[in-house]
Amino acid sequence: MVAVRRVGAKAGLSREQVFDAALDFVDAHGLPALSMRKLGAALGVEAMTLYNYVPNKDALLDGLVDRVMETAFADLDSPGASWVPWLRSFAHALRQALLAHPGVLPLAGTRPVNSPDALRMSERWLAGMRAGGVPLGRAMDVVNVVATFTIGHTLAEAGRTPGHEGTEPNLDDRADELDPAEFPNLTEVIATRAGLDFDSRFTEAIDILLAGYAALP
Repeated sequence: MVAVRRVGAKAGLSREQVFDAALDFVDAHGLPALSMRKLGAALGVEAMTLYNYVPNKDALLDGLVDRVMETAFADLDSPGASWVPWLRSFAHALRQALLAHPGVLPLAGTRPVNSPDALRMSERWLAGMRAGGVPLGRAMDVVNVVATFTIGHTLAEAGRTPGHEGTEPNLDDRADELDPAEFPNLTEVIATRAGLDFDSRFTEAIDILLAGYAALP
């Protein structure tokens, strides 16, 4: 006889497994398709079983952002006196984590990161930056600026990631319409690819941003 799990019964899962399965689902089907019922089906359990691990869908969505942030922080030590290279590494790690899960980008830009795990991460980098001589308010400012810039930049970039093709305004699509006599600079941009590389643009912008903060008295 096949055992049938009663509705709401524990399924031998962990919260991490639930969030990872939700990330996989969003990667495959997009954020609008995510529901507790569909996620339960992907995990082989009733939707009500998931409420043993997350209290509601809002908590599930918050957990998706947390999992991406955890990935970005995973290999980073406490910043300390080397807070500029630490923040540079964080920015690049966050960008890569978001590009790996572009469906989470709308959540990353709109939902607060305030789960217990996220708060512990925040406390760790705040303590490290203060130990490195950065005032508390400035530490909050610079990390938030770096994070919001990274999220915004990656939102623009995500049009090139699987499942998001065509969402990025593409100058190449207008190439045949541009008269070189009227648009000599844009024509040259298309021909030479000057200023169109996301990697170099992001790297330069983060370096300039951090250099500006580091130069403050």
